[in-house]
Order: sequence, then structure tokens, then C-alpha cells
Amino acid sequence: MYFPCELIVTDVLPTARSAIARSLIERYGYKQIAVAESFGVTGSAVSQYLKGVRGGSDVINNSPQSEDFYKMIDKAADAIHDGLDVIEVICSICEFVKESGMINELCAAKGVDAETVNCVDCPRLNIVFD
Repeated sequence: MYFPCELIVTDVLPTARSAIARSLIERYGYKQIAVAESFGVTGSAVSQYLKGVRGGSDVINNSPQSEDFYKMIDKAADAIHDGLDVIEVICSICEFVKESGMINELCAAKGVDAETVNCVDCPRLNIVFD
């Protein structure tokens, strides 16, 4: 059984990070290390995003919602450039994937019946770390 969050982590987050990194570098002139620091990953990870070694999903790229997904990516890069927290930006992309039905396509690609995958509201707002 897959949890929706597993599909988000394995398919959506790497694709989103890769595309946002590319956008920040190409559109705003960010250095790879600055992108890495804002994402909380290594410079090597960002390099791999840019080379296509990490990130990218055929399911996302071939989805009927892919154009909207990548429009959201550009808006996400704009928001990060304007100082919005990266976590909030990524969470909004996750919400889009769930609300648009793209999560169902990811389920189908993994051979999981989307009807058996119960997606719940993200608990991130209810978690408190001391």
C-alpha cells in the first residue's frame, strides 16, 4: 500500500525542486549553492537537478495538468525569490497535486487503485516541535 505522501516524496518533490531550482537560476540568477541552502539540500543535489539526474517525472510531464503544474512552479520560484518560505511553497504544490487529481495519475502509474488511497489534509499545521 502507498500513502499519498510517499508518492509526493518520490515523484512530486524531486520534480518540483528540480524545476524551481532551474527557474531560480535561469530567471533570477541564483547560484547553485544559494538554491541548495534555501532547499536544505547539498550543492551536488542541485547540480543533479539541473543535469536531470534527479527530478523529473513522466507521469507529471504527460499529465493533463502538467501545464498548470509548471505554471505553478514559476509562481513558486517567484514567491521564493520574494522571500516566501520554501516549505509553504512546496506545500502549495502538494495541495495542487492532490486537488487537481494528479495524485490519482501517480497512483495509477504505481499500480495502486486511487480509490484505496485516502488522502487527508496535511498535518503539518498540527505538528509542534520543541
